[in-house]
Amino acid sequence: MSGNTCIMHVAAFFNHNNILSGSRCEVRGYVGECHPEHSEVSETLRNIHTYHVARGTKHVAKKLEVHMNILFIGDVVGRPGRNYLAMNLQKLVNDNNIDFIIVNGENSAGGVGITKSTYDELLGMGVDMITLGNHSWAKKEIFEFIEESDKLVRPANYPKGTPGKGFRITEKVGKRIAVINLCGRVFMDCIECPFKIIDEILEELKGKTDIIIVDFHAEATSEKLAMGWYLDGRVKAVLGTHTHIQTSDERVLPGGTAYITDVGMTGPRDSILGVDKDIVIRKFITGMPARFEVASGEAVLGAVKIALDDNSAVTSIIRII
Repeated sequence: MSGNTCIMHVAAFFNHNNILSGSRCEVRGYVGECHPEHSEVSETLRNIHTYHVARGTKHVAKKLEVHMNILFIGDVVGRPGRNYLAMNLQKLVNDNNIDFIIVNGENSAGGVGITKSTYDELLGMGVDMITLGNHSWAKKEIFEFIEESDKLVRPANYPKGTPGKGFRITEKVGKRIAVINLCGRVFMDCIECPFKIIDEILEELKGKTDIIIVDFHAEATSEKLAMGWYLDGRVKAVLGTHTHIQTSDERVLPGGTAYITDVGMTGPRDSILGVDKDIVIRKFITGMPARFEVASGEAVLGAVKIALDDNSAVTSIIRII
């Protein structure tokens, strides 16, 4: 392949994507492949994020820098998960230039639910927002503080009149960030349809936010994938939680939404979903009920980092383990 061929490839790409049409065109991801001898052209294409073109003026490409990094931490399980964050969160923030931290805390108190003390503990580590899930009400004291806790988000698709809020808006680094929590319905308690509820919330949020992050706490991978595609281009991220097993399907969808089926858990490694493995195995073998206890030992992290540019467009999502 000659250098001229590569240049023609670039020109064809410009024309195909209407970059010379006089309108603004956003380009994300990798575009085509060039011969290794012409890697400069290929690298240029990889680095272009946004083109600003005025009709009749010279075509100029501008690379947008990463403006914000959001860290989302999967289900924190009991004391092992909290201790892991207490010892490692600040380093994670420093190493990854994190600006905003979201934690799923529905398992943070003894493996199920959240208490006022664990809520305060997580906030004291620098967490900006805490989401919940199907174990939101496991600790009855939550009813004593959920209404006043402006950094706590329970699933939005509980019936109207349920205590707490299904989304919260806060500001960080000059950006208005909305965090929405939803629960799935497949293989879980029957609650309101998350697809209908998210439509209502997004309508309510019009003009009020720059960045919208959705924690979809669901069991079925199909339901999570459906929500990802349903919201592609409408929110900045759809992040699955609940199963405690991190998936390897993180990607930026065609419409610009960061997606992963499950972020995973932050809790004891040698366990079964954070629970003492011997208790769970015995329950499977005997079929008898058992009281679950959080496992002990070394903890692991399940998290993702989402990078956004100056225009709040998602540039990447990566797993952090």
